[in-house]
Amino acid sequence: MSLELTYLLASAALAFVYMMTQAGAYRLQHGLVDRDPNRDVEERPNMLTARAGRALRNFQETYPIFIVLVVVVEFTGRSGLLTQWGAIVWFWARAVYLPVYVAGLGRVRSAIWAVSAAGLALILAGILI
Repeated sequence: MSLELTYLLASAALAFVYMMTQAGAYRLQHGLVDRDPNRDVEERPNMLTARAGRALRNFQETYPIFIVLVVVVEFTGRSGLLTQWGAIVWFWARAVYLPVYVAGLGRVRSAIWAVSAAGLALILAGILI
């Protein structure tokens, strides 16, 4: 399995961590037995729940791009140093992003997001060059 596919597989586990962080924060706020199981009427999320939800949504915005880029790398046989480093950079930046976001380190979070975007740009450059 290529390095890019290895990181794609690892990213599925990372997506699960993001999802469970948001779900766990929601349950901490609302308890195990919610008053409205359909969530038709919800109270405003507390700070932890809101941050975990925003972190998950942000992950979901860039994750499809990562998936597409890795699939293109695999189908075109364009794996190389740029695509490999791009996958590594994107994955680890996204792994660090979640706890930094939940902790409320806004400026650091923005810098980490930029690093993850650079990882995507590296993969794209590796495909195009």
